[in-house]
Amino acid sequence: MKYYSTNGKAPIADLHKAVVKGLAEDRGLYMPERINKLPQEFFDNIEKMSFQEIAYTVASAFFGEDVDPDALHDIVYDTLQFDCPVVNVKDSIYTLELFHGPTLAFKDVGARFMARLLQYFIKQENNHKEVNVLVATSGDTGSAVANGFLGVDGIHVYVLYPKGKVSPIQECQFTTLGKNITAIEVDGVFDDCQALVKNAFMDAELNDHMKLTSANSINVARFLPQAFYYFNAYARMKEQGKADNLVMCVPSGNFGNICAALFGHEMGLPIKRFIAANNANDIFYKYLQTGKYEPKPSKQTLANAMDVGDPSNFARIYDLYGKSHAKITSIISGATYTDEDIKQTMRECYKASGYILDPHGACGYQALKDGLRDGEFGVFCETAHPAKFKEKVDEILGIDVEIPERLAAFMRGQKQSVAMSKDFADFKNYLLDQ
Repeated sequence: MKYYSTNGKAPIADLHKAVVKGLAEDRGLYMPERINKLPQEFFDNIEKMSFQEIAYTVASAFFGEDVDPDALHDIVYDTLQFDCPVVNVKDSIYTLELFHGPTLAFKDVGARFMARLLQYFIKQENNHKEVNVLVATSGDTGSAVANGFLGVDGIHVYVLYPKGKVSPIQECQFTTLGKNITAIEVDGVFDDCQALVKNAFMDAELNDHMKLTSANSINVARFLPQAFYYFNAYARMKEQGKADNLVMCVPSGNFGNICAALFGHEMGLPIKRFIAANNANDIFYKYLQTGKYEPKPSKQTLANAMDVGDPSNFARIYDLYGKSHAKITSIISGATYTDEDIKQTMRECYKASGYILDPHGACGYQALKDGLRDGEFGVFCETAHPAKFKEKVDEILGIDVEIPERLAAFMRGQKQSVAMSKDFADFKNYLLDQ
């Protein structure tokens, strides 16, 4: 499989280069030259398959031409050592619980897969030069990537996060690890962190000094594996006879997660339509209404992992549908919610069903409540365990959310981070000293 850049000005790459480089030379995002359709027989029998079996079939269609089948099998099965179950919340609304991995967030799947695939490619290289992973995080990406790569030989991870703008529990998950993980606390917002990462990839002097790649959803090995759990959600709903009119709702920030779902749809996944649920950062929502994509500085909200003012993966969605606003709006609708809306949704859901939503999942749940039509079943992504936002959830619901032991263990660690300005020159000089 070959990969081209969304900007159309970079050389064609193979999977090895797309994964190790992360970003194309023209600052575009890599896209596969084609999307392989899965056979009808797979969908006819999908409800009888395990999550791992489903994921290996999907991974083979994505990566099978470039990765040894036995190695790919090991990567998939080692990645998915936890379930992503579908749970009924209320009436026709179900949740795809994506918080059963090591860091209790949906990004565990993509981060663990990428760490293992990157190590597979590094072992094939002759020079065995250390790879340095740069990752910007608005919350959950940093912890998922840091834990996915923790202790992996030949890889060092630098996690850039906005000072004071991630939850205390999220911060503990990537600042207490040590080993091959370095946390960098940037005096700015998520978009500043992402800009530092992208500028580093484009800097010739830095790239001569050290081998750089990204583990944000701009990397094909991070976002594509997230398609696995949409196929699993379909299978679990089909088991219950509720898959014929299935609507998938994805709380969206950088749009890697819904992008993976859309790739799955192009592979034949029979989802009727998709809803992208936004917080007050409504850039994509406005694009759907107007046909104009107008990035803006991100606003800080309750659902902080979705505080993105210029979502990177919009470029992939735009490319996937041939830059056609009509095609995009025919398959995706949008919704946007204020902090007050999110609080009200969390209270209403808890009162009606006893289910505890995190602020991001609340956007997905409400979008289905508002947008589901007669005869449809809706599945929204609960992207992180509510305990990751304990202070907010406790205050909003008036409860004491129990902290799972996996999370409590992080909180007992000693925080270590490097203070950094949002000036690229400072970041570059820091990396040149490493």
